[in-house]
Amino acid sequence: MRQMPIQKLYYSISDVSRLTGVKPHVLRYWESEFPELRPGKNRAGNRTYRPKEVKMVLLIKRLLYEDKYTIEGARKRLREILRDDKNLNQISLKGNQEEIKKLVQEIRQSLLELNEMLI
Repeated sequence: MRQMPIQKLYYSISDVSRLTGVKPHVLRYWESEFPELRPGKNRAGNRTYRPKEVKMVLLIKRLLYEDKYTIEGARKRLREILRDDKNLNQISLKGNQEEIKKLVQEIRQSLLELNEMLI
């Protein structure tokens, strides 16, 4: 019987990097370019990403890498999406079914790899 990975309240930058396939230095750069992406910091000063911020990273990644927006264009589009939806949990991934399936498979594979590292 396979255990499901436990969803954490907070993820480190290295966890987010493994889950999303985005390198830590890129995540730090995106923080400076996207005011909406502001992970908290713990007492030691390390970044702590909540699940909604992980979703935002995935959305920014999609806008930049798949939809081919520039940083400025992605920033504007992200504002539009957040203004329309108000809640990041309600953001739907728009696109064709193959792209959505591929993204879900990539996320699933990342989670399985993370689960293996934890076991």
